[in-house]
Amino acid sequence: MNMTFFKTLLFTAIISGLGTAAQAADPQGGHQTASNKSISKPTYVKEYQAITRVLNNYIDGCKQARSSIMKPAFSEQATMFSVDAKGELAGGPIQELFDAIDNPPFRPSPEAQSAIVQVDIVGTAASARIDSNDVSGFSFSDFFHLLKVEGKWTIVSKIYHTHVAP
Repeated sequence: MNMTFFKTLLFTAIISGLGTAAQAADPQGGHQTASNKSISKPTYVKEYQAITRVLNNYIDGCKQARSSIMKPAFSEQATMFSVDAKGELAGGPIQELFDAIDNPPFRPSPEAQSAIVQVDIVGTAASARIDSNDVSGFSFSDFFHLLKVEGKWTIVSKIYHTHVAP
């Protein structure tokens, strides 16, 4: 009985694989597979590098507690939102971030560490995540939406989560 089960399982796996291969080989079917979206294309690398330069302006502005460093990374129309301690939506225009960065309790944090942990690019739209530790004593997970406007990547929205201090 075990051998019959394994043969059936193997047969099912082979048939499923053939179906997937047929879909990938059939561009008329309207299906695309991951193999058609290779990240090895030079344009992807170029766009990724441009986006990380924008995100690094944000990181540097946080570390130095200077909005003037991060401001060029954002659209003038950008927004920022989070959930406050009461569980309610809080935020609004990106100017709120700039005002917060330039005033206490924010202070320069050269010891802060940040990592760009994800960048997802589709044409002229992208999303990214940055995790930061010890930015003025806070730790954040920031999620950004970016658009490529007139040939330049710009952040149009930021949402974030503030982690509880250990």
